[in-house]
Amino acid sequence: MASTKATSKTYTLNTGDKIPALGLGTWQSKPHEVENAVEIALRKGYRHIDTALAYGNEAEVGAGIKNSGVPREEIWLTTKLDNPWHHRVEDGINSSLKSLGVDYIDLYLMHWPSSTDPTDLKKHLPDWNFIKTWQEMQKLPATGKVRNIGVSNFGIKNLEILLNDPSTKIIPAVNQIELHPNNPSPKLVAYNTEKGIHSTGYSCLGSTNSPLYSNESLLSMAKALDKTPQQILLAWGLQKGWSVIPKSVNKERIEKNFELDGWELTDEEIKKLDAMPERFKVCGDAWLPVKVFFGDDE
Repeated sequence: MASTKATSKTYTLNTGDKIPALGLGTWQSKPHEVENAVEIALRKGYRHIDTALAYGNEAEVGAGIKNSGVPREEIWLTTKLDNPWHHRVEDGINSSLKSLGVDYIDLYLMHWPSSTDPTDLKKHLPDWNFIKTWQEMQKLPATGKVRNIGVSNFGIKNLEILLNDPSTKIIPAVNQIELHPNNPSPKLVAYNTEKGIHSTGYSCLGSTNSPLYSNESLLSMAKALDKTPQQILLAWGLQKGWSVIPKSVNKERIEKNFELDGWELTDEEIKKLDAMPERFKVCGDAWLPVKVFFGDDE
């Protein structure tokens, strides 16, 4: 197998900035666990941390960064604008900066293409949509508070609406989407690439109690290569060309997920993972006041 340095690999965004290929996700981490997880990850060598206002853990992420002793300028930090804050983007970024205890964010994402009414989360904001949100987000790079802006959970339909609007002057640097062998979204990834938008895969391990871990192809491959199933899934994503942000709060798993250097999956092994017939999504849109997934990105 070819030797690679996956842990130092970066992808160049359409802004020229380089996002580390491997990061730590913090979604669904329990209170008081995130701070420790971030510190462990950074001490291990991770330089990409992903959080969000909606996760309610930005302060813990900030504490973990501080505790690690790793200089802020060596860390790629991503956070996200929550749905009820779409009409107050400036307040949203200021809230995140304060909670994280930092002066700037490397990547600020619109978490969902859903402008939710903060007084009634089952309703959409009247006279507001994600185009207006993006208009406000486009002002942020000039302030120095944000270095790159992007989106998350945008399918082709909503990306076309955004990109074709005359007010869109900045192409999203990143589209963070759910990516794993049971939700590979090849059409969406290809669309992102065509438009110069980098893909970041969340739930890249299939999340807790994932059906992936009962898949014989994955399990036998991991055994044959003397790797964990998680390492196989991360290598699959990296070799597909997107960044991955596996979530864990377990020290051993955080460290194991980072041990990807010196080996690669063969083309045949990648094809076996591509051939998994099962399909499932960790993150649906039934909880939102608007539909954002249309089943046309496969």
